[in-house]
Amino acid sequence: MIYPKVQSAVNAALQAFSTQTGFDAASLKNELQTVFSSDKDFLGKVELLDQAFDDNPRTDVLREVFFDLLLINFFSADIKKLDEDYLESEEWAQIEEDTIDRGTELLNLLLYLNECEDEAIEPGLEDYLKEFLLVDEDEFQDEHRIYEPVIANQILMESPVSEIAKVAKSLPEDSELKEIFYPMMAYFHDIDPSAEAKKEVAGNAVNPEFDLPVYEILTNFK
Repeated sequence: MIYPKVQSAVNAALQAFSTQTGFDAASLKNELQTVFSSDKDFLGKVELLDQAFDDNPRTDVLREVFFDLLLINFFSADIKKLDEDYLESEEWAQIEEDTIDRGTELLNLLLYLNECEDEAIEPGLEDYLKEFLLVDEDEFQDEHRIYEPVIANQILMESPVSEIAKVAKSLPEDSELKEIFYPMMAYFHDIDPSAEAKKEVAGNAVNPEFDLPVYEILTNFK
């Protein structure tokens, strides 16, 4: 089954990609519906997902963020059909090892948004960094290192979106947040954007065919 929030995010992302590129996403949308609804195990679904993107190479830029969505769907929907301690099993540990190089930091953000909903709190950048990622804690210094560009630029929440774009362009190529920095920061800049705010985000996008689908995933994951 498809978790409703994931369904909304998938549809919004494909619509945004189509708007930016002119790509007809109807066929891919149907394929992805089949992938997410499949009764296969997680790795089987990953194979189906990769085949869908192999069949539609123009959309390859979105492959890894859709892997994130597939994983979120697994945690939110598929897991209900498995043993309650499945995520502690050797089988799941092997799956994590096999897919360690897959996905993006979008996964952490989506997990955070789920937690916000569960706890009835409003998402916020400082809360995400300090209460979810625990970047100030000694044992979470990997997260601190990865999110250093965000930690150092929290003032952007008080700046125009154009300033977020400037910083995004300046990040080094090897930054693990380089791709996702703009849509993530644009989301936290205004978590309930008006049509005008969305237009401003679109107008300042660094890589529109990636940034805007990811931004739409975040704004529609509810």
